[in-house]
Amino acid sequence: MIDVRNGLIAVLAAALLAGGAYLYKQSAGEAGGSGNAPPRARAGGPQVRTITVRPVKAEKGEIRERLLLTGSLKPREQVDVMPKSTGRVERILLHVGDRVRVGDLIAELERAELEQQVRRAEAAIEVSRAALAQRRAELLNAEAVLRRAEKLREDGLIAPQDYEMQKTQAAVVRSQVKLSEAQVRQAEAELRELKIQLEQTRIYAPIPGQVAARYVDVGALVSPNTPVVRIVNLTTLITAANVPERDVGKLRVGNRAVVRVDAFGDREFTGRVARIAPVLDAATRSANIEIEIPNPGGFLKAEMFARVELDLGTTREAILIPREALVYRGSQAGVYLIQGDRPEFRPIETGLTQGGKVEVLANLEPGTEIVGQGSAMLSEGDRIRIAGRGRRGGAKGGRGVAGPAERAGRPAGLPAQGDGAPQRVEDRPPGRDGR
Repeated sequence: MIDVRNGLIAVLAAALLAGGAYLYKQSAGEAGGSGNAPPRARAGGPQVRTITVRPVKAEKGEIRERLLLTGSLKPREQVDVMPKSTGRVERILLHVGDRVRVGDLIAELERAELEQQVRRAEAAIEVSRAALAQRRAELLNAEAVLRRAEKLREDGLIAPQDYEMQKTQAAVVRSQVKLSEAQVRQAEAELRELKIQLEQTRIYAPIPGQVAARYVDVGALVSPNTPVVRIVNLTTLITAANVPERDVGKLRVGNRAVVRVDAFGDREFTGRVARIAPVLDAATRSANIEIEIPNPGGFLKAEMFARVELDLGTTREAILIPREALVYRGSQAGVYLIQGDRPEFRPIETGLTQGGKVEVLANLEPGTEIVGQGSAMLSEGDRIRIAGRGRRGGAKGGRGVAGPAERAGRPAGLPAQGDGAPQRVEDRPPGRDGR
């Protein structure tokens, strides 16, 4: 019995050894069947891409001097409309966005009390005019009596004191007439004042434009310090900006300005320099300027953020690169230098953009070969293939960009990529050279 058990154990052990050997051969065969492919352990390593690019060179050129400014758009005319008298709002005719012309009625205040005062003043004028008419009649009578007294005095038929008394009486009546005339004029002035106050209960638009804000509603008690609505005239907008001292001398009233706002993308609006401050800010060493932007279509709105490009009308020499060569790492602008088959990121400081060229202010010499078309596809660790160069035409005697590692990494039957637009060649494991 023991011999049979030992025999079974031996048979099972032999079967296990045979199965392990078979699995080992199968795995070894799969690993070796791919030719030069790396082992599975290496297949999980970092992938390297080869990108076909076109080189360009930084070159000297002339750039038209432009000044870039930012600011907010402001209406050229803006008014907070306030009443001239105190009262309760009885009616408002406008809402936000409504268009108005000069003299359009905006709102009305309560006016019943003033209307009553106007009627009382008109009655007082009638009384004053009646009193004046009475005094004038008395004056005519007194003057007639005085003329008769003068004839009687000449004939010696009246005592001198009686004549003087008639003369004094006529003078008194004449004075009363003048007083009545003054009272009439006073009453008329009071009536005009009340009518002015009555008219001031109506609030009119002082400028043409649109209602930008409405501050009160019907029933609100307002005073001469309470704004009712805000009216803005957007036919012309203004943006103010500070220009550095070094550029102030290049500016002239009338200089053309190109204005862009985020709301309209790349759409351009044309303005001009309208005013230049004669005194610089002592703290910032800059001058304030105002740029007027016509807005006949009403597309621009007040308080939009504007980017202004001022044409200074002069040119200067600069280092220029194609716009397609400019890349960013975060907020850092830069270019890729061509170093064999490996691109090297070089941070730069950029200036103006003119057409398809970008000005380089620092950290790049003219004549330097950089990556142009295809730079946007590059990332850390990528290799490059120069479009139009031979398989071993690496720069400065370096190893060709299509080396053994790349040839080994291309699957059988895949044709070589031509000199076309920038493209991703392949994702492949590192070659035997460790790159």
